[in-house]
Amino acid sequence: MAIPKKRVAILSPVAWRTPPRHYGAWETVASNITEGLVARGWDVTLFATADSVTRARLYAVVDKGYEEDSTVDPKVAEYRHISEVFERAAEFDLIHSHYDFMALTYTRLVSTPVLTTIHGFSSPKIMPVYQKYRDGYFVSVSDCDRVPGLNYLATVYNGIDLSLYPLQHSRGDDLIFLGRIHPDKGVHLAIAVARLSGLPLLIAGIIQDKEYFRKQVEPYLDDREIRYVGPVDVQGKNELFARARALLHLNTVPERFGLVLAEANAAGVPVIAMNLGSCGEVIKDGLTGFLVTTVNEAVQALHRLPEIDRTTCREHVQQYFSVESMVAGYERVYETIFALEAQRRS
Repeated sequence: MAIPKKRVAILSPVAWRTPPRHYGAWETVASNITEGLVARGWDVTLFATADSVTRARLYAVVDKGYEEDSTVDPKVAEYRHISEVFERAAEFDLIHSHYDFMALTYTRLVSTPVLTTIHGFSSPKIMPVYQKYRDGYFVSVSDCDRVPGLNYLATVYNGIDLSLYPLQHSRGDDLIFLGRIHPDKGVHLAIAVARLSGLPLLIAGIIQDKEYFRKQVEPYLDDREIRYVGPVDVQGKNELFARARALLHLNTVPERFGLVLAEANAAGVPVIAMNLGSCGEVIKDGLTGFLVTTVNEAVQALHRLPEIDRTTCREHVQQYFSVESMVAGYERVYETIFALEAQRRS
């Protein structure tokens, strides 16, 4: 059913630019939703940093992301930013927040409905805020990343812009890791797989835990078989995908979604991932990669990589994890919210 294209405010985080230059999963998703809605005729205002890039109307009170400018105080930036959209709430038919628990504290102060996409629960300590506002409108990014009691309207999988990640028709020789250098992401396990298999490993991403990098990653770097190449942008990711035999994503905690899994598959690169959290929702075992539970299983999965068809990997992403499929999912959620709000007013 066609729905009227109303005025939507997208509240993106201000840790990084929207879209980010390198790391910034939440900003990436907020950007993809914004651009997808604009392409479908919505009247969209993006609240993000002033250096953000968008075809929507951009509104900013923060010049640069606080992770990119050390002179910016994160709390000051965040609360200036969040308050701005709620002070202008009457200008919009819907506020779509990607701002975790902090923005929830403003939602009962305005009459404009607010949809919160929960990109993950960073700590049990934030749960009292979610419980207080549990009757709001929520979307999860995977079925596994839910908590009881919240008013979830749907699960809408994150979508990527497939045009950014062309299909790599031929397999490379290297194993690759893309993500935060943090124990949660299992870089040390990727190194163990590389050493046991004798295959070269390229590691890319921001160093989020310096002590972990110093103790469990740096000692194994030799600039030949195991290399750290630093943070990479989209072009850098594609250069890695062109060299990739497989992406290793051996997370040690349940994955909330894992954008890099979809990005790699879009490029035709098989993914070997720990079967924790959403990995089983994003990766189809035996079709777009392999789900494992141990390092040894990951090593064994390397022998099965010829079973994976690269075109099938991309087609799977196109069907389930494209910008178009994500935006269509959010349009259905918006329709539900507008209908519920109309019932409340009648």
